[in-house]
Amino acid sequence: MPFLPAAANDLPDHLNPATAGRRHPALTTISAGIMPGLVLVAMITSVAYSARGFSGLFSPMILAVVAGMIFSKVLGRPAHAKAGIAFSQKRLLRFAIVLLGFQLTLGRVAGIGLGGVGIVAATLGATFLFTVTLGRLIGVDRKLAQLIAAGTSICGASAIVATNIVTDARDEDVTYAVAAITLFGTIAMLGFPLLAPIFGLDQHAFGLWAGASIHEVAQVIGAGFQNGTLAGETATVAKLTRVAMLAPMVIALGLMARRGSSDASGAKPPLPCFVAAFVAVVALNSLVTIPVQIHSAIALAAQIMLTMGLAAMGLQADISEMRSRGLRPLMLAFSAFLFIGCFSLVLVRFV
Repeated sequence: MPFLPAAANDLPDHLNPATAGRRHPALTTISAGIMPGLVLVAMITSVAYSARGFSGLFSPMILAVVAGMIFSKVLGRPAHAKAGIAFSQKRLLRFAIVLLGFQLTLGRVAGIGLGGVGIVAATLGATFLFTVTLGRLIGVDRKLAQLIAAGTSICGASAIVATNIVTDARDEDVTYAVAAITLFGTIAMLGFPLLAPIFGLDQHAFGLWAGASIHEVAQVIGAGFQNGTLAGETATVAKLTRVAMLAPMVIALGLMARRGSSDASGAKPPLPCFVAAFVAVVALNSLVTIPVQIHSAIALAAQIMLTMGLAAMGLQADISEMRSRGLRPLMLAFSAFLFIGCFSLVLVRFV
């Protein structure tokens, strides 16, 4: 009968016995390509959160980097997990940075006043330029110096990840920068509250100093509220003002990379679309009132994705490569830590 299929291969996929058991190509790609790596990264992230419960000192992000490096060193990187690790390291990290925009509103930035915004902006710009310049003088690789500069001047690991999208440094450089920034940010979190009475800082002044100089958001909150509620609230707003400046900083670095990439192929690094998405989310969050529960869920999702991305970087990092960087980058991070603390303190006290 000519109107019937000539063979089983002519039947539709859902009726053909030869293909009925096969999965959709997209599902096959996800399950066989991305899922094994995602599961591995999620397991390491769970270990980081569990370890944070015991230590209470280091953030899950730095613990995830360390756990990923240990896993890779001891057990190696499974070949079937590479796609999922790469997905976590790139896609998840970018999406997490976009979600950070939900922590910001233009009203909150205005809460510290024009003078406070000026102090934060001046500190950020001066610290970034100081760190990059000193890195060049002492022989630190340019990309690694930019990562340390971004992590110190803006918002720690999140800024390092965002900056790396345009600088395209090695995974070992990213891991080194995150470790160094976490170390000195932790020192600032523990030490700065003890210095407030010595420098004669009231709660507002101390909060502004902590928010303008300490590296990670969590570290700023931890230091700020040690000196009172007003200090904690002021520190948080000042820090989120620094986070808001992540977008123009990444755009500027992207433009510099494009201008400096005039090789024979004519290829230029693209400006990251996630920056535009970040700005759009901040605008949306400023205009629309989002329930507190949803805000909390988004903040948790962003932190988990950032932690997963850094766990993936830990898996990709080579400890021997990090060791080959020597102590100069660590000294650069220490110098940047001293500079941002002293520079911002002078502005808070005398400007």
